[in-house]
Amino acid sequence: MQISNFLVPSPFLLTCFFSTFSANICSEVHTFRGPHWCEYCANFMWGLIAQGVKCADCGLNVHKQCSKMVPNDCKPDLKHVKKVYSCDLTTLVKAHITKRPMVVDMCIREIESRGLNSEGLYRVSGFSDLIEDVKMAFDRDGEKADISVNMYEDINIITGALKLYFRDLPIPLITYDAYPKFIESAKIMDPDEQLETLHEALKLLPPAHCETLRYLMAHLKRVTLHEKENLMNAENLGIVFGPTLMRSPELDAMAALNDIRYQRLVVELLIKNEDILF
Repeated sequence: MQISNFLVPSPFLLTCFFSTFSANICSEVHTFRGPHWCEYCANFMWGLIAQGVKCADCGLNVHKQCSKMVPNDCKPDLKHVKKVYSCDLTTLVKAHITKRPMVVDMCIREIESRGLNSEGLYRVSGFSDLIEDVKMAFDRDGEKADISVNMYEDINIITGALKLYFRDLPIPLITYDAYPKFIESAKIMDPDEQLETLHEALKLLPPAHCETLRYLMAHLKRVTLHEKENLMNAENLGIVFGPTLMRSPELDAMAALNDIRYQRLVVELLIKNEDILF
């Protein structure tokens, strides 16, 4: 999220807008240069500093008092979304008017076109410098980024870039709000009850998160179909993707550490039951 020329606001002046999809969309007190009019009430913004608030995602400029009346349906303007990585997932897909982040679609297409038989797929790490290059290419060029075999022959560079995208999300793919329910499902011993709880947990995800998770799990299921060649089954992929897709909201390091085995199991269950759960 790009925020410029903001003064440090008091808690009373700070106003945050959350979309109906729980996006991380925020507005803060802003100092406007030159004459500005409120886009809600159409009246002039008086003063030399801190005249109103500005949404960093959609660019909406309003009086502080008017911000309380603005509907909670912020629609991010693409020109205000400056990057792909480290950008809130819902904000990104709404700005690009897509179901899923383009980086997820592009990486998965590339991996499935030439990497499904690669031994240790997703487990083997690519060169970090080249993974960073892919990240910068997406941030700079968006869907025009070139991640073809001509640019990156090693498929582990692309898998590394995809994992990095999920790790960099400010709100994890499996959100903090839904996290406890997912962990609860992993602790249930009865298979039917476990699947029912997992299904309930999925309902807690914002639409963009749920759709992206569905698409990723369908892909990982296809990866397991090539287990004889790539040696990656659902359990192995769960070990890789558990802590990548889930982060404990608990600040207690010991509690977060204890959750790692359940994170792995959650992803394993999602992969194995992808056709039932989604």
